[in-house]
Amino acid sequence: MERWKGRVALVTGASVGIGAAVARALVQQGMKVVGCARSVDKIEKLAAECQSAGYSGTLIPYKCDLCNEEEILSMFSAIKTLLQGVDVCINNAGLAHNEPLLSGRTEGWKNMLDVNVLALAICTREAYQSMRERNVDDGHIININSMAGHRMVQSADAHFYCATKYAVTALTEGLRRELREAKTHIRATCISPGIVETEFAFRHHNSDPEKAASVYESIKCLKAEDIANAITYVLSAPPHVQIGDVQMRSVEQVS
Repeated sequence: MERWKGRVALVTGASVGIGAAVARALVQQGMKVVGCARSVDKIEKLAAECQSAGYSGTLIPYKCDLCNEEEILSMFSAIKTLLQGVDVCINNAGLAHNEPLLSGRTEGWKNMLDVNVLALAICTREAYQSMRERNVDDGHIININSMAGHRMVQSADAHFYCATKYAVTALTEGLRRELREAKTHIRATCISPGIVETEFAFRHHNSDPEKAASVYESIKCLKAEDIANAITYVLSAPPHVQIGDVQMRSVEQVS
């Protein structure tokens, strides 16, 4: 990670869970991290914790609604003004609504598409443009996907979510091919965790906290720090090595 010290990373969805763990890990490694979310109170608290811990990097909270393209573009403009641009983009933000295919609300489907697919694509495009205009040829775009992006889950309430994550799988491979065609050494990686013990299930099953809790009680889960460790591993690879896809599960999770 030595070559990333002092360089700029954007982490979306950085207020809680995987995003917060990733932001902390990258600050600890000496990076300048812009952590964005709709609410930045928790990111501000995390930034203070990182500073108190004496980490060599910095965490910069930024309020951004990823469902709003203008806010995303404004964020990238602010990063350009303050920090010159983005060298690493971690597309972490994602959500699931309990909206089955046969009875789900269109509003919930649209929200999942806006955050899980469109925001990821917009941030990817803007990060790439930021790298190219500064002749950054060793940048890295990392998409936090899911095992649900590779096989359908049993529960109908997650089928549309699975579709958005299948899209992330396709978008990452398409990105990798376009980067190769552009003759750049900017790398693309897709990290697909199984069940991670975060607030995710409680947001998914927000009307049934017992069901949410049972998701994490039924099996030994991955921790957010496990995903953060995977990201530092990916970033630590030599510049000529591309780690394309990382699929992660706890040893007890077989499907």
